[in-house]
Amino acid sequence: MMNLKPEVVAQLERVLGSVEMLLPKAVKPVDWSACYAANWRRHSFSGYLEPVKVTDNTTLGELLGVEEQKQIMINNTRQFLAGLPANNALLWGSRGTGKSSLVKALLNEYAPKGLRVIQVEKEDLIYLSEIFSAVENEPYRFILLCDDLTFEVGELSYKMLKSALDGSVYSAPENVLIYVTSNRRHLLPEYEGDHLGGKYVKGELQQSEAMEEKVSLSDRFGLWVAFHVFSQDRYLDAVRLCIEREARKRQVEIPWTREVQQEAIQWSHDKSKRCGRTAFQFSKNYVGRYLLK
Repeated sequence: MMNLKPEVVAQLERVLGSVEMLLPKAVKPVDWSACYAANWRRHSFSGYLEPVKVTDNTTLGELLGVEEQKQIMINNTRQFLAGLPANNALLWGSRGTGKSSLVKALLNEYAPKGLRVIQVEKEDLIYLSEIFSAVENEPYRFILLCDDLTFEVGELSYKMLKSALDGSVYSAPENVLIYVTSNRRHLLPEYEGDHLGGKYVKGELQQSEAMEEKVSLSDRFGLWVAFHVFSQDRYLDAVRLCIEREARKRQVEIPWTREVQQEAIQWSHDKSKRCGRTAFQFSKNYVGRYLLK
């Protein structure tokens, strides 16, 4: 065997150590029969699916104020599970109005029927083809969820998602749908100047090139599902439901009084928002104070 100088051996060990850090992590395939959700975890030049435990037990019946949105997504998801035509969906609108909660509730409802969720961060959309390859032969139906997604013009992940939705070589396999939640309807920031440059063609106003590009991604979603702030009555219904759920978990009774309603309304004024998230946050604060007494 060749005799190497000690300093050469030390250099080789450092090089091999560095190369080992770049290699994909050795992980077991996800056992989808026991795991309902996973995250894509980036590692060096690639990544892997990491099982996650579903801790959010929100049910479809607990989502108030979004009946129309809920029915649209239930129908689409049931079509998908039945192997029928279904659409990728963009859930957009005001923050805290139940977009992400609806997707989690769909998983809780339909996981026993084969629904699974893979959550992917914006930066990892460049690995879409690898994610698709990892699940395309599995006997389950997968929702690829990009939560709270927004882009800036020119981002690579924007182009990858656009290609996947467009049915290019990166298109999703038959057992994968893409659900995206965002505060922006077109996923990109809009500026006043974007609307300049429009022109009339045969009596109809055509959008400017800037706006055409900005709507080109959202146009590729078959479903646009809008979420708006709650009315005061809907907000109070949500607060009452949240308080009842917290009380039920602790096997106590907490009365619903006019004073509680006034506190909840003041809380929403302080937050400048009537939505499910505000109702949930108030309920935790109120129940905690009530039980501490």
